[in-house]
Amino acid sequence: MDPTLLILVFLVVVALAFDFLNGLHDAANSIATIVSTRVLSAKWAVIWAAFFNFIAFLFFGLHVAKMVGSGIVDPHVISDRLIFAALMGAISWNLLTWWAGIPSSSSHALIGGLVGAAIAKVGGLSAIQWAGLGKTAAGIVVSPTMGFLLALVLVLIVSWTFVKTSPFFADRIFRKAQFVSAALYSLGHGGNDAQKTMGIIAALLFAHGATDQPGHIPFWVVLACQTAMGLGTLFGGWRIVHTMGSKITRLTPMQGFCAETGGAITLFLATHVGVPVSTTHTITGAIVGVGASRRVSAVRWGVAKDIVIAWIVTLPAAALTAALFYYLGFWMK
Repeated sequence: MDPTLLILVFLVVVALAFDFLNGLHDAANSIATIVSTRVLSAKWAVIWAAFFNFIAFLFFGLHVAKMVGSGIVDPHVISDRLIFAALMGAISWNLLTWWAGIPSSSSHALIGGLVGAAIAKVGGLSAIQWAGLGKTAAGIVVSPTMGFLLALVLVLIVSWTFVKTSPFFADRIFRKAQFVSAALYSLGHGGNDAQKTMGIIAALLFAHGATDQPGHIPFWVVLACQTAMGLGTLFGGWRIVHTMGSKITRLTPMQGFCAETGGAITLFLATHVGVPVSTTHTITGAIVGVGASRRVSAVRWGVAKDIVIAWIVTLPAAALTAALFYYLGFWMK
């Protein structure tokens, strides 16, 4: 087999492995609330989430994939060595935070890896597409804030609407409603997160001359990435489920519904405009929002603070790790 083709196949497999790990790492985002409210057992929750992760491509365009593939780093500097370094930087950081049970952002680990590898290659910042990187960086603040506000507003609306309803009746309604909200959030998760890997593979194919446009996403890439994401979710991330579902705040089915719905709306909007946001940031903001709607002391702010620190560290840590892997990947072009 042609060595160039062999390297291309190898890197596509590594990219799909990252997508699988992304699903594994971010499974908690899709199922934490529905598990913590005991509406579904963890086993059935991951099956529910994995299904909607997989079919997400039927509902969304590919704006996020195009942003990652050509809007963060100049596609003309993309090479095998750069993609290898970006993926290894992101995978290393994801494995570390998964092992530690920290819900950091796989999305920002990948973006940080891309940026770090590009800086290492050109020896400066000239390859960075600042408009796209700026939108992604803004998502660190905007997505959890929007999730927080939407979840808080939803809790207030729902509480006012059901104020004269017995707690038993309301609980029964929202246990059923959480099936819908969890499905919507999983759609948003699959729609935004899987597209990041699509963008990486698209950039790789463009670098090899397999596609004429850096933003073109072949359908086989779409299916492969959605499948890898769904399988990763199916295997789940139980350490992070515990953090997201119970350590930040305790949730009722009504609050779980509001958190998932607020998070889903945020992801739908971000995916529509092509911004690669963090599903971790989004659902964390939403969970904090519903906890704060009861009282400020209902939120374990120490845990939330640790999560925020992980968010801030992720971009530079993944970038530095990717730069190191770029120098280690001297055997690639």
